[in-house]
Amino acid sequence: MKTNKFTQNALSNHIAEHITEQILKGELIPGEKLIEHIYAEEYGTSRAPVREAIYLLSIEGLVERIPRKGAVVKEYTENEIYDLLEIRNMLEMMAIDRIQRNGASSADLLKMNDILADMKGVTDVHQYTQLNHSFHMTLVEMSKSETIKTMYSRLGWPLLRIQSISFTNDGSIEKSVREHEMLISFLREGKITDAANLLKRHNEDVISNMKKKLG
Repeated sequence: MKTNKFTQNALSNHIAEHITEQILKGELIPGEKLIEHIYAEEYGTSRAPVREAIYLLSIEGLVERIPRKGAVVKEYTENEIYDLLEIRNMLEMMAIDRIQRNGASSADLLKMNDILADMKGVTDVHQYTQLNHSFHMTLVEMSKSETIKTMYSRLGWPLLRIQSISFTNDGSIEKSVREHEMLISFLREGKITDAANLLKRHNEDVISNMKKKLG
């Protein structure tokens, strides 16, 4: 019985990951209904694991249930989008402040450099968005503040989805790579004020790109 429950949970998580990828890649658009039986047939299972997957995605903020319509891909309002991006900016500036007090971690800088190397070799928006998030998460971890890290983690998939839209602008990935490279250099050289100013401009550009997308 426990084995069956474990198997079902694993399958639900797998289906949730699959739907998440479809949303981030734009294969499922905001407001689009999730058809339970299609996923059940695709995975050769009952609808129960699919319902559990949809429930998990609703907790993550990627899916919402609408009366008489069912589960749909969540459509964020402009205010929700700007709020998410501004909260992200605030938390990252707090992280930089802690780094200025405590110093930049050599181990985290090495990790950021490794992630940047992977970012340089990627052109797919979905993959780049994931790497970009890992880079910024490492910056947050460098703050050594569990509170900032926890709050940043809670932005989760909705933030990734919004960032993936931002990176579809022409030249945005190339610009992002250059700025991440400069950020590492500033941190390595102890130029934390320069790093903070660059990060602020970098994040403000993301908001500006979203405003262009939203018209």
